Amino acid sequence: QVQLVESGGGLVQPGGSLTLSCAASGFTLDYTVIAWFRQAPGKEREGVACISSSDDSIYYTDSVKGRFTIARGNAKNTVFLQMNSLKPEDTAVYYCAVGEDRGTDTYYIYGLDPGGMDYWGKGTLVTVSS
Repeated sequence: QVQLVESGGGLVQPGGSLTLSCAASGFTLDYTVIAWFRQAPGKEREGVACISSSDDSIYYTDSVKGRFTIARGNAKNTVFLQMNSLKPEDTAVYYCAVGEDRGTDTYYIYGLDPGGMDYWGKGTLVTVSS
């Protein structure tokens, strides 16, 4: 049974940092991508970053480039999202998801589509506020 469990959310002041973790189990990693999405109140779910299980290639949406870093843990089924220089507009529920790897070239052209993901975690809330 596929399980994705996120942790690490919380309240942080603008300019601060948080690290989110996603522990994934119950599926084979070949040709999959592990991704982070976020959804702010009243907004659509947005693809933030992803990492390929086959070649560790990485995608970031423009709004987080230079501030967020996605990386695998020593256990290959664990993925972290290090978030620095956080802004109030980063406030959202952050979700971990797994889907078929379509290649970072595709993501940079078309974006990271929630519809391309097969499994989702329950999410962790990140609030950036003073």
